Formats: sequence, C-alpha cells, structure tokens
Amino acid sequence: MKFFNLHTHKFTNNSEVLELVNQYPWEFDATIPNYSIGIHPWYIDENRLESDLKITDEKLHLKECLALGECGLDRRIEVPMQLQIEVFEKQIALAEKYQKPLVLHLVAAFQELIEIKNRLKISVPIIIHGFSKNEQVANELIKNGFYLSFGKYLLRNPELESVFKSVPNDKFFLETDTIDESLEEVYQLAAKYKNIKIEDVIEIVNSNFKTVFKSNI
Repeated sequence: MKFFNLHTHKFTNNSEVLELVNQYPWEFDATIPNYSIGIHPWYIDENRLESDLKITDEKLHLKECLALGECGLDRRIEVPMQLQIEVFEKQIALAEKYQKPLVLHLVAAFQELIEIKNRLKISVPIIIHGFSKNEQVANELIKNGFYLSFGKYLLRNPELESVFKSVPNDKFFLETDTIDESLEEVYQLAAKYKNIKIEDVIEIVNSNFKTVFKSNI
C-alpha cells in the first residue's frame, strides 16, 4: 500500500509514495508524473499573469495533473488583497472547469476563504495545506467542508497534537512541503497522535484520496 504526499516541492521518485508535486506554470517540468499546478499568491506577476493562467488551463485537463495549487490568499504579504482575490477566483473557475481539487496556501484569510466558497458555490474539494492553526479554526473549516493537510507544523509544534486529534479521519491529509524529514516520519507521528497503527493512517489517507481525487493510489 502506497503513501500519499499531498504537497511537496521535492520530487523524490520514490516508488512507495504517490507525490503531488507542486509546480508553477512559469517553470513547468513535464517529467514529473503527478503534480498540482497553480499561481501562489507570493508569486503573482501581473506582467506574466495571462500566460500563467493559460499554461495552468492547458495542464489541468491532463491526467497527470491531479489538482490546482498551490493557490490562495495571504494577508501578510505586500501583494494587494484585491489582486490576490482576483487571481484566486480565476483559478477557482479553472478548477471548476476541469473538476480538479484545489490545494490552498492560506494565511490570515480564513473568513475571506469561507465567504468566497459560499459566494461562488465552489463544488470541487478544497484542501488547506500546511495547517497550523488552533482547534477552533480547524473546526470552523471542517464545518464549512474543507480538508486539512498536516506536515511541517505537526512535526515542529507539539500544540498541534490536540488539533490533529480533533480532525475527523475523513478530513485530513499528510504532506512534507519543503521539510527535510521523510513523509514516513509525518505518518508515524500522525499514527501516534491518533493512537492507531501507521498502516491504518495509510488506509485512511488513501480512502480520502479516493474521495477527493476520484481514483485509487
């Protein structure tokens, strides 16, 4: 049974792991077998925006492209929020067009996200990667239909144990993002926190993958 890595910037080509490798349209690598593609709010470039959206559109219909992302909103950067929302909503439209899940980078903009989801009536699954907030925020997001992915902060912040325990098994994914630790270490800690075997965590995540990505690992 394979591990699934919901979000990574490092393609390892490990046969035991299905890696959802983050790709940016302006540096697309066709040799990566499974990927997400999208415009991160940090890297919005208005001079390149039309081209980036076009490439994202072209790649989303391919079977190797499993999701659109990472995209999203970040209140702690200098890119104007209105521009971020505009680019985000254009990418949501593409995800809806191809019925691909969204993998989100989200910082200090949870209420904005919920408002956008309700206003646009988004039908595709939405996963917030690198979740690091408290139980209250987690519960609010789950109540609104979002999935949460844990990785770096689960390893770095012991206070996330209670948050992770509170997340229903059918609502979480695991990831490595940019960390040096292995995906198996993330799974081992998740198993410890849930008080189950690592094989059970693999089974849970694989089941969630089937639900969200409409296929088997």
